[in-house]
Amino acid sequence: MKTPPGDSQPPGLSYERSGVNYDFLDAFKRACQRAAASTADALKRHGLTEPPSVRGESGYLIESPADYLAHVEEGLGTKNLVADAMLRLTGKSFYRQIGIDTVAAIANDLITCGALPISVAMHAAVGDAKWFENQERARDLAEGFAEGCRLAGAVWGGGETPALKGIVDPGAIVLAGSALGRIFPKSNRIAGDIRAGDAIILLASSGVHANGLTLCRALAERLPQGYLTPIPGGRAYGEALLDASVIYARFIAACQEAGLKLHYAVHITGHGWRKLMRLEEPFVYRIESVREPPPIFKFLREAGPIDPREAYATFNMGAGFAVYLDPAGAERCVAIARGQGYDAWRAGVVAKQGARQAVEIVPLGIDFEGETLQVR
Repeated sequence: MKTPPGDSQPPGLSYERSGVNYDFLDAFKRACQRAAASTADALKRHGLTEPPSVRGESGYLIESPADYLAHVEEGLGTKNLVADAMLRLTGKSFYRQIGIDTVAAIANDLITCGALPISVAMHAAVGDAKWFENQERARDLAEGFAEGCRLAGAVWGGGETPALKGIVDPGAIVLAGSALGRIFPKSNRIAGDIRAGDAIILLASSGVHANGLTLCRALAERLPQGYLTPIPGGRAYGEALLDASVIYARFIAACQEAGLKLHYAVHITGHGWRKLMRLEEPFVYRIESVREPPPIFKFLREAGPIDPREAYATFNMGAGFAVYLDPAGAERCVAIARGQGYDAWRAGVVAKQGARQAVEIVPLGIDFEGETLQVR
């Protein structure tokens, strides 16, 4: 419900108050990891093995004598509901961006282990097959997904389009997919061998990407003009939310071609900057250089209002991907990223403080301790 002019402002927004509780989601993920580990013996009949410590990482690895294969399954989330709202309000389809976003959610998880995408598959479930009657929207989705695959350096290999009446809302589509990747030679694997003193490099995002959209949609309900509300710079709120996500596959490929060894990589999605401490071994990730986020984040924080800590715990806040490496290679890493068209900067350093696991965003005075991220 929108707040009438002159009424007191509703309480500040948070991801949990908007309807997403990671405590429940992450507990189920951990239960799945335990159950899934019991199936690893099935690889033996193929002459394959499961490398240690892959459970809980963004991509699942299978080791052969010659290489690693990587597999990822990922979903877009609720960003397409913003596209649906903007289509009703403006008559314009934003589904080309949605197609790219879907591939980005998949491919950016896959590359964190050093795998380069080979094949991507789409899963597009609808509540009613009539969803595809809007030919412009359907065409834009297909063309955007294909463009995302090209940006990832992968072939679009296939997919599934079930009509799930009674499960999916008749006017909506659930977008997800999977990808197969390969690490060759095996030395290109990003295995998580972080060391104290490693440099932290952040690569810029284009905006919110595809995480935190449930909170963004909750905010739209509070705004008198909804998604058409102007943000700094004059764009409509809904349009800014729908900027296509960045796909970072070219950066990883370029680092490998240059022989630059990356110790770890993180796709900054759900859980925001807490994801910087995804690795199981305890380290303190000290961020000393924070960029001014894109205008959409300033608007979200002020209009919500959204507390700074909540913002960095939920959104990418202008940084969509992070890598860790020997500090001697930091400037070269930034140069490689910029040479591939990405904005990147040296943001901080990895420290060792006993058993402490934390992210410290020093300029903002925000600390996230290890217990705030429970993905394993």
